[in-house]
Amino acid sequence: MPHPAPTVYEQLLALQREGTAFVLVVLVEALGSTPQDTGAKMLVTAAGLHTGTVGGGKVEAKAIELAREMLAAPTAAPRCVNWTLKTDVGMTCGGSVKLYFEPHVAGGVGAAWPIWIFGAGHVVQALVPVLAPLDCQLTVVDPRREWLDRLPRARNARYIQTDTPETLVPEIPAHAFLLCLTKGHASDRPVLQRALAERNFPFVGAIGSDAKAEILRREMIAGGLPAARAKDFHCPVGLPFGGNHLHEIALSIAAQLLTERDRLRSA
Repeated sequence: MPHPAPTVYEQLLALQREGTAFVLVVLVEALGSTPQDTGAKMLVTAAGLHTGTVGGGKVEAKAIELAREMLAAPTAAPRCVNWTLKTDVGMTCGGSVKLYFEPHVAGGVGAAWPIWIFGAGHVVQALVPVLAPLDCQLTVVDPRREWLDRLPRARNARYIQTDTPETLVPEIPAHAFLLCLTKGHASDRPVLQRALAERNFPFVGAIGSDAKAEILRREMIAGGLPAARAKDFHCPVGLPFGGNHLHEIALSIAAQLLTERDRLRSA
């Protein structure tokens, strides 16, 4: 049997994970003769209509134009518009519509914050419950299904099982924060190597000691990474407070992520 088409909300989550800017447009009120019913929705990207509809024709074209103008603006807040179809839109219908526009600007304030975590071990088991309530999109990658299955289910979290985590690095949004919290430096290094050689993420961190960081840098340089680039990750990751209790480590990592996020937003 064919799979059902993704819903508007499934498409919305996909755009957030990709780091693509978009506007959610909702028809919140339809009076009189209108081309669509209340509750209709569509998603608009800089390229135009992505999915859904609020009625087609002139009203939809005008809504898409406004949504694209909002995406092109330096800052954009949610807004409602009231349009009389005959006078404001130029249609022969005698009704009116109220539309709600909610912008999601990739990487900006109000946009979902992508955090990719490689590893699903004990520290990640403590870290995910701390991060999941935040306005972020979590992706956890690990070859061990049993560890992924222990993580809490959350609307903004997805868990990927793969034996080659480093192959996912090209798919990560450019504004994502990346954490290597795998079971050891041998499994951290392939991810870090690709992340530092091929991408330029705003934050890259790895769990471990100063000695582990030096080993990772030497091995990545031996693998062809420029020495200057081999310094561009945080290890040990986390702010310097607390002890070795798993939850204290998780809190120190979350605190550093938030500190770096706010620093970048205010820059």
